Amino acid sequence: MSNIHHAHPALASALAAKGYDTLTQVQDAVLDPKLAGEDLLVSAQTGSGKTVAFGLSMADTLLEGAETLPRAGSPIAICIAPTRELAMQVKREIDWLYKDAKAQTASCIGGMDSRAERRTLERGVHIVVGTPGRLCDHINRGALDMSDIKAIVLDEADEMLKMGFREELELILNAAPDERRTLMFSATVPKTILGMTKKYQRGAVRVNTAAEAKQHLDITYRALTVASPDKENAIINVLRYYNAKNAIVFGDTRVAVNRMTQRFNNRGFSVVALSGELSQAERSNALQALRDGRAQVCIATDVAARGLDLPDLDLVIHADVPRNREALLHRSGRTGRAGRKGVSALIIAPNRRRNAERLLRDAKITAEWGEAPSADMIIEKDNERLLANMTLEGEITEDERTLVTRLLKAHSPEHIATAFIREVRKGQSAPEELLPSNYKPSRDERGGRDDHGGRDERGPRNAKLREDFDDGVWMSLNVGRKQKAEPKWILPMLMKSGGLKKGEIGAIKIVENKTFVEIAPKGVEGFLDTIGPDMKIEKAITVSRVEGKPDLNAPSKSFRSRDRDNASGKTRRNPYGDKPRARKDGGGKGKPWETRKPARDEDGGKPKRRTPEPSEDSGFKRKPRKKTHADMPTPPAQDFSEGKPKKPHKKKLARAEARKAGKGTKKGSKKNTRKSRKSK
Repeated sequence: MSNIHHAHPALASALAAKGYDTLTQVQDAVLDPKLAGEDLLVSAQTGSGKTVAFGLSMADTLLEGAETLPRAGSPIAICIAPTRELAMQVKREIDWLYKDAKAQTASCIGGMDSRAERRTLERGVHIVVGTPGRLCDHINRGALDMSDIKAIVLDEADEMLKMGFREELELILNAAPDERRTLMFSATVPKTILGMTKKYQRGAVRVNTAAEAKQHLDITYRALTVASPDKENAIINVLRYYNAKNAIVFGDTRVAVNRMTQRFNNRGFSVVALSGELSQAERSNALQALRDGRAQVCIATDVAARGLDLPDLDLVIHADVPRNREALLHRSGRTGRAGRKGVSALIIAPNRRRNAERLLRDAKITAEWGEAPSADMIIEKDNERLLANMTLEGEITEDERTLVTRLLKAHSPEHIATAFIREVRKGQSAPEELLPSNYKPSRDERGGRDDHGGRDERGPRNAKLREDFDDGVWMSLNVGRKQKAEPKWILPMLMKSGGLKKGEIGAIKIVENKTFVEIAPKGVEGFLDTIGPDMKIEKAITVSRVEGKPDLNAPSKSFRSRDRDNASGKTRRNPYGDKPRARKDGGGKGKPWETRKPARDEDGGKPKRRTPEPSEDSGFKRKPRKKTHADMPTPPAQDFSEGKPKKPHKKKLARAEARKAGKGTKKGSKKNTRKSRKSK
């Protein structure tokens, strides 16, 4: 660590006002006098103070020995960040760091009002912070003048290249003067970063801090094994067990984020979502709610994995095993920042254990393996927190004594203590009962066989297991055979999104456009509370309550096609094809599917096609055949030899006249040429 007075005086005062006593390793490293004016390639982990580090590093280049910056005109520094949230965070850090230096800053971020940004640039700024796409847009429109740029900072350079911003970064770097300083800050240094360093930096100095070589020691990694149907229940128990002021749950997809957001809201957690489909205003409001304490849990995709700095973030939960080492480190790096302690919990299903072990080994992380907190563990933890947070010190005031005396006269101490405990636990979500981590569903639980041999109905089907469903409540889902409904995904969906336990789900009957589900009476209330008033399980799957018992005789998915057609009122198809039924002399009495034997001629040859003639007394008259062209009468041939003589063809007349005139005997004519060829 180093003393803050090594920094520029204008920035040192801002650091002192912010409460900085010492600098972090990366901040101290960039202030080395040997690096003054040099291009830098700095590799350091998230949470190590990189934003303040590059602010300190470019101070001498921008201020040039002056106490404050001159009047703002064209920008003299640009800071580029991969995401909107990180760009806004960088701007906030630059604002307070350069406050005493009288710096004017501006943000150019996708999703914000570009006209307002252009007006700010026209008034004059010193430092511009933005995302690559919006910066390129202002450069192409002539709103961002790059002629006076002295320093360019690329924050999270490796992530910007992964996101496909290479062309935008090259455009920005090529638009700036060649004598500028280029500072690249990156958590990892792949070959793509080294390639850009050689192309756009002048003799860049590599700065590799000791903090980069090891993972944060302030983060406790926990690998929690859970049964596959209980992954979201395990997340609820982890949130309840740690009771963190702020927590982030990372999901892999937007659908998973939306599902968890809806369910956790129904369970009493104050939740906000953060994904790429939200507008910039919605994302900013979500982050501000976490900072203000109005929200406790943020459920996000990887869009939030980079650069987010929440002051009281103590818990990071990975709903699924991260794809690679970098994703794990950057997700986990949201906690354990600036000396604070944090927990990173991985929720691991049995089929993902090997992936998790390999991931932790590649990241050189030693995790504590175990199972997710049980309901008993959470209740015990709640009791410990309750007793630890009770304020028993200090004297009792007169007002308090009066109320205590009144309570003791009206109620016993046990009743008063019970009321106190209930009031404390009033807003807490009840913990979940989890299945054993090695749980494997039986055949009956996965789905039994129906009466027709198909798996259209979920077990249990025997009387012993059906005792709890004598008064079961039936629900109807708006998906059926046409929507390719299957018990193998309907059952886990009901358990995950509906909050049902395996023993609370009875029969699942799939028909043409609906699916009927039987729920045990004890699980109905919790199911309706979990899905909420919208009665939605997933985005497009809705639930409605069925009065009484539905018609279970409707054809299920396992029915064969001819049975389904027969049940729906259609004519049963002939299994022998479209051949006509046999008719006998006795008026058509015979086997219903017996086919007619082909007729043969007298010699036993090929069958001839016969058209039966109607009987005279049948009253049937054959429809006359439609006349064709062959039936039309042929008109008589015309004789042109009579009357006026027929004129010969014009070309024939011309040739005849030419022969009479002797033109065909000239030398070189076609006739003579043919004769000469024959003679030769």
